[in-house]
Amino acid sequence: MSDMGSHHFPAARPLPVSENETQGHASPAPAAAAKRTEGHQIGEVIEIAGSGSKVVMDCATLTNLLEHPDPTVKMAGQVGSQVKIRVGQTWLLANIRTQRIYEGQAGLVVAEIDFLGEGDEEKLTGHIFNFRRGVTRYPTPSSPVYAVTTADLKQVYASDGRANVEIGTVYPTDDIRGALYVDAMLGKHFALLGSTGTGKSTSAALILHKICDLAPEGHIIMIDPHGEYSAAFKDNGKLFDVNNLNLPYWLMNFREHCEVFVQSRGDAKQMDCDILAKCLLAAKAKSQASANVAKLTVDSPVPYLLSDLTSILQNEMGKLDKATNSAPYQRLKTKIDEIKADPRYSFMFSGMLVGDTMAAFLSKIFRLPSEGKPISIIDVSAMPSEITPTVVSVLSRLVFDYAIWSRNEPARPMLLVCEEAHRYIPNDDVAEESSVRDILSRIAKEGRKYGVSLGLITQRPSDLAEGVLSQCGTILSMRLNNDRDQAFVKAAMPEGARGFLDSIPALRNREVICCGEGVAIPIRVSLDTLAEERRPASEDPIFSELWCEHGGEEEIIQRVIKRWRAQGR
Repeated sequence: MSDMGSHHFPAARPLPVSENETQGHASPAPAAAAKRTEGHQIGEVIEIAGSGSKVVMDCATLTNLLEHPDPTVKMAGQVGSQVKIRVGQTWLLANIRTQRIYEGQAGLVVAEIDFLGEGDEEKLTGHIFNFRRGVTRYPTPSSPVYAVTTADLKQVYASDGRANVEIGTVYPTDDIRGALYVDAMLGKHFALLGSTGTGKSTSAALILHKICDLAPEGHIIMIDPHGEYSAAFKDNGKLFDVNNLNLPYWLMNFREHCEVFVQSRGDAKQMDCDILAKCLLAAKAKSQASANVAKLTVDSPVPYLLSDLTSILQNEMGKLDKATNSAPYQRLKTKIDEIKADPRYSFMFSGMLVGDTMAAFLSKIFRLPSEGKPISIIDVSAMPSEITPTVVSVLSRLVFDYAIWSRNEPARPMLLVCEEAHRYIPNDDVAEESSVRDILSRIAKEGRKYGVSLGLITQRPSDLAEGVLSQCGTILSMRLNNDRDQAFVKAAMPEGARGFLDSIPALRNREVICCGEGVAIPIRVSLDTLAEERRPASEDPIFSELWCEHGGEEEIIQRVIKRWRAQGR
């Protein structure tokens, strides 16, 4: 059906309030009450489709409602707001996606709407209750369209008994709390998106604090590339950096070994990798821990000595005849010796004596047991940039592998949160293949089956690997200034949230649009203020004030140089 032609839609008006209501007399009969509280008719349905519809709305009525005391009714008809349509004894809830002038009819606008779900009608009040997603019955053309009230939204957003965390206030109300369903959000991964300066880090800290408060025996691992979250979780989390991480190098698989030890390219790279595989297997075979391993491979997480590896490389090089090129062996041996001698790598390659510390390492990183500190903050900011992706790869893979090999044990689901996710899961246009990209992509696709949840935080969603964002069942989007990023997020969002997404560029700081599995319906939330001691160290500097301060600069420089030279130690 076309919305063009001779449509004669009468100017809708608020339904009259009875004399009994204005004077505070006893309520009329239930049927009359239901009719009275349907609310303000603002339009009618003119076209029906499977997932959405078109409605025509009266501009004069919408203008009059701008003075309404209910902030939700005041928003009636605007893009991103909700409307309700009666079908029998149920109310359909829909979201307004677009608006345009109704051609040929002055004072009318046509809006596209997306159906969000339906709820039963409360007989005494006419409000929505028992709201659920999905639509079982559709309205017919000419069905009246009503403005949604705050009372309706309270019923829609009311908790259905599932575990949830409140993160803020639903826009445009001032008393309806926006909540995330924890199990639904973590069960199918989530993404937090937002341009620099929109409050993304503080929002991430708020959500994680709420989850930690709800589940103090949880198991959360967060990769912190800037060292900003340590300040936020010093009371309820364990903090790890280059000084106390003590990541055993032998936990790397063969591919990660190659990323660290092999520097050549092309055909030479393949030759170096083949030699490393042979010598690495021999070094692991010398370990006492390998005696209990039935099928030892280059990927087996078995302790071995770097000195054994370099000795084997030296011996193999000595066996070569003069005509054979010894350069690959020399390249590998030189690189390993460099890393052993470099103090920047000591958090991973320290000590000549190697013990089997795998159990202790997994226990402290995975918070098993949590001891009331359910989150591990892994600060990778002071690590050499060339090895950081490998470290993130090792930690991510350990989470996934542990989940796979613990399937017959009591379930201990884990949440892996990755800040600046576009660094580690870049799309094909900006980076080559890497172990960290592959393991995080695999967790996004398969982690749910094994009890591993992935939380991605990024300011550049368009730079993420294709398909990763679509694997996130819940998307939390703050303001995005880049058109490409906006388009990318819209493509990953469910259909019913498209109207909300048009407002992404107009979001204020610390406002977020939540859609997907973790919320009842798409919502725009003004986030709660986080206590100062729980905030990350990510506040923007106040230049106008700080540039008026002086004194102590000489001492500052000396202290900075000392830390600089010690590489954080």
